[in-house]
Amino acid sequence: MPFWGLYLQSLSFSAQEIGIVSAIMMATRIVAPSLWGWLGDRTGKRLAIIRLGSFLACLCFLIIFFTEDFWPIALAVAAYSFFWNAVLAQFEVISLGYLGNQPHRYSRIRLWGSVGFVLVVAGLGWLFDWLSIRYLPFVAIGFLVCIWLSHFTIREQPLPHVPPSKGDLWRVLKQPAVIAFLLSSCLLQVSHGAYYTFYSVYLESLDYSRSAIGILWALGVVAEVLIFIIMPRWFEWLSLRRIMIFTLVVTVVRWWLIGCYADSLTVLLIAQLLHAFSFGSAHAVAIELIRRFFSGSVHGQGQALYSAASFGLGGALGAFISGMVWGASPVLAFAISAFAAALALWLVWRYLHMVEL
Repeated sequence: MPFWGLYLQSLSFSAQEIGIVSAIMMATRIVAPSLWGWLGDRTGKRLAIIRLGSFLACLCFLIIFFTEDFWPIALAVAAYSFFWNAVLAQFEVISLGYLGNQPHRYSRIRLWGSVGFVLVVAGLGWLFDWLSIRYLPFVAIGFLVCIWLSHFTIREQPLPHVPPSKGDLWRVLKQPAVIAFLLSSCLLQVSHGAYYTFYSVYLESLDYSRSAIGILWALGVVAEVLIFIIMPRWFEWLSLRRIMIFTLVVTVVRWWLIGCYADSLTVLLIAQLLHAFSFGSAHAVAIELIRRFFSGSVHGQGQALYSAASFGLGGALGAFISGMVWGASPVLAFAISAFAAALALWLVWRYLHMVEL
């Protein structure tokens, strides 16, 4: 993802086209996670769904190698993302199932994804300083194949299977705190739109090298790893609502710094360290809220709804909006990001006090 915008730019895509392709990638999460979540809850065969989804994602991604045109690439991304979403949300459920009565340890498992990201993004930043960005799809398909194969090392977890009912899910969704949680998650990802879609493009326009861009991405995720390590202690000391309020205040500050002071390396370093909160603590709190709100037979659907509302709808809106305004002003794009995070902050402050968190 950190180099995807640069790859599309190398194909002469406009800012609007880059935003649309990124939005399509996110938009598939609006429907796909709910479909896969329903199927996982209904059958209990989550690992089989994950294996099939990762295999079909590999096949769909191969289309990227045979075209450089906008619509074929957009369709390939849509197909790839639809099946990739069979993997993401369901793996969260499997992880929490393995943890049993120790759900607070989730963040220490999740951090290994961040470690992988740090190593790869730093390495690719250096690689693409002397190798064409056009080789990015080769790297991506290599990792996708490895992910698919790795799923065969995991055993299906023997969990009791209880088919969910619509009434169970509806009783959860009627709660104002749950609605506020989903809306704030959506807005938080709207706020990430300019960052995920154009951060690398923005820095390259300011004459940062690709190796420097890779290091900056990696620094943000190193900070994320550190917050995942300490999150279990935070859960013991602080309420989820207080952690989330602090997280969103920091997120507003982060987008303001990147939008207005990206020409300063010192400011960028500080802003990237704040990724520990805008993603790290926010995601850890969200996973714990889902566990508490959507328990038992609707856990998979709750995870899917969170993915659909946040990374799906929120991510798609953020990518699309940033693509539409980027050509006019990168600063405006990040100002919109800060405003979206501020709205999420208000929702959390106003409504999450209604439940014991």
